[in-house]
Amino acid sequence: MDWTAAIDIYCERTSAGFWAEPVNAWSNLAFPVAALAASLGARRRGGAPPDYWVLVALAALVGLGSFLFHTVAVVWSEYADTIPIWSFVAATIAVAARRKAGWPLGPLALTGLAAAVAFIVVFVSATDPRPAVPPPPDPLNGSGQYAPALAALATFAAISWVRRMPARGLLTAATLVFLAALVFRSIDLRICGAFPLGTHFLWHLLNGLMVGLVLWAMLPANRQRRPR
Repeated sequence: MDWTAAIDIYCERTSAGFWAEPVNAWSNLAFPVAALAASLGARRRGGAPPDYWVLVALAALVGLGSFLFHTVAVVWSEYADTIPIWSFVAATIAVAARRKAGWPLGPLALTGLAAAVAFIVVFVSATDPRPAVPPPPDPLNGSGQYAPALAALATFAAISWVRRMPARGLLTAATLVFLAALVFRSIDLRICGAFPLGTHFLWHLLNGLMVGLVLWAMLPANRQRRPR
C-alpha cells in the first residue's frame, strides 16, 4: 500500500495543498471544545473515574486525527482519522454498557478488543487508494460505515427511556444530532456544483455536539459532599 497516496473525497478540496480544506480542517475544533466542556463539567461534580477521562481524551484525539486527514489528505492520515473515531465509539459503548446496563468489564473488554481487531483487518484489506477497477458510486458517500455507531447510540437511548435514566434526554438528542450529521456527510459530494464548500464541515460541528452530549450524559453523579 502506498501510504502517501493522495485522497480527494470532499467538495472543499480542489488541490493537494495543506490548507485546501480550511473549513473542514478548522471545524474539527468542535471535538476538543466538547472534551473541554466535559472536563469542566466533571470537575464541577467533584471529579470522575478513569474511564471517563479516557473518553474525554479520545474525543480530543478525534479532532486531531480528523484535522490531519483534512490537511495532509493521504492514506496514513486517513487511519489517523478513523482509528480515534472507532476507539471512541468502542470505549463509549463499553463504559455505557458497564455503567448503565451493569455488564461485567472482562467480557466487554474482550468483545471490544475483538471488534477493534476485526475492524482494522477489514479496513486495511478494503482500503485501496488506487483500485484497478473504479468502485460503483456510493449513494451514502461512505457514511454507511457509521451505521453500527448509530444503532448503538439509538439502542442506549432506548434503554435509557425504558429504565427512566436521567440522561435519556441527552442520549436521545445525541442520536438525532448524529443522524443529522450523517445526512450532511452523505450529501457532501452531491451538492458540489451548487455549493462548492460542501457540507462535510457540518458533519464535524454536529458530531462535536453529539460527542459533547454523550460525554455529558456519561458524567458521574455529583461526588462533592453536601453540607449537613
